[in-house]
Amino acid sequence: MKLLSYFRGEAFQRGVHPPSCKLTADRAIRRLPFPPKVTVPLSQHIGKPPRVIVRVGQEVVRGQPVARTEDWLSVPHHAPVTGVVESIDLRPTARGPWAPAIVIRAHPGATQEDLWGQPRDMAGVGGAEILQAVWDAGMVGLGGAAFPTHAKLSVPKQAKVHTLVVNGCECEPYLTCDHRVMVEEADYLIQGIRYAMRATGAVRAIVGIEDNKPDARAAIRDAVGRAGKLPEGEIFAELVPTKYPQGSEKMLIMALFGVEVPSGALPLSMGMVVNNVGTLAALGRLLPAGRGLTERVVTVTGSGVARPGDYRVALGTPLRFVLDYAGAPAADAMDARQVILGGPMMGQAIASLDVPITKGVSGVLVFRREDMAERESRQTYPCIKCGECVESCPMGLNPSALGMLAAKREYELMGEDYHLGDCFECGCCTYVCPSNIPLVQQFRVAKQILREQAVA
Repeated sequence: MKLLSYFRGEAFQRGVHPPSCKLTADRAIRRLPFPPKVTVPLSQHIGKPPRVIVRVGQEVVRGQPVARTEDWLSVPHHAPVTGVVESIDLRPTARGPWAPAIVIRAHPGATQEDLWGQPRDMAGVGGAEILQAVWDAGMVGLGGAAFPTHAKLSVPKQAKVHTLVVNGCECEPYLTCDHRVMVEEADYLIQGIRYAMRATGAVRAIVGIEDNKPDARAAIRDAVGRAGKLPEGEIFAELVPTKYPQGSEKMLIMALFGVEVPSGALPLSMGMVVNNVGTLAALGRLLPAGRGLTERVVTVTGSGVARPGDYRVALGTPLRFVLDYAGAPAADAMDARQVILGGPMMGQAIASLDVPITKGVSGVLVFRREDMAERESRQTYPCIKCGECVESCPMGLNPSALGMLAAKREYELMGEDYHLGDCFECGCCTYVCPSNIPLVQQFRVAKQILREQAVA
């Protein structure tokens, strides 16, 4: 397969430029205290939930596996704290329905050190062993999609990968967790990139970083210099224009190489695998220690937060506990503010604070109702055929036509003739719509109905 030349550094077509609001970009990562209890939902990723391997009343130590799986599109979970299993039952989730989860009560006097795991020498470990180690670590994409990392790094025998594309764009407004990881954990990131290159067979890696983060590129280039000549191949760090949604893998490939991933195809078809910087930095830290994923960096920010920042949070930490510590007391009435998990463009507003931080939560945004009042007061009007949504859609779709088909419940036509499957729900169309039509929400409903019909 042809090795594409690089580097173009040109913006992809269309997209939008929302205010960046990177309020925490210059603040170092801080550790959030461990809560009295953590809730470990079994379903924290795309794929089949793992099965529980602990019992109520059992003592567990931090890092100990509490749920295992033999299904390839699934990952195990590990105890985020040292304590005792208090219950295994249904708990609320960010999506609404209650789902099975493990509740662990932390021991008050425990140091909460990682006490589980056997250090391993990664120097001579081959690709298959790396994939198994990634699977055992319970790693999923930390950029938000939560796709099992070992499955994404697994290259079919008939395919060949030449380039590992590392996504360091973090184009969502407000979010800075990836930025801080690149600046503060560049050495771990380079180590994780090396493991991913070995697993996929890639001969080079390119970290794409939006040009509003020059300090991140400098930190990564310094780390590459410290690593010296690598047997896996070369690692580059390059800036790309700041634009939303630059963090989409197809948009990033377009910016780096000037080529378009065909409709319905994956980057793998072009000899590339894309991974998030936070994911690979975690691999660089966890695999040599033989540990599982028990924590992640989360951006906590917004107008309703007194102490915004990027926090290292134990998975399963209740949202109430996070908000209390960050200066957004959970005692405040929910109707006085809005809480979003993720970024404002693709994140999910929640109605309850009784949900935990999971592997896919990159940010917690808290906005006061007075700050949201102007947007929430807007009425929805009929489409005026202005074409703003068409001009902004990075996939070149026609959101206006899709929205009208959704209103008529012509879901099959949306999928077959209007390429609904190419929509990755970036929210650009909703953002620019002068009629305030919730287009992306309509598309999510349509996709869900089509999935249910396919299963039936």
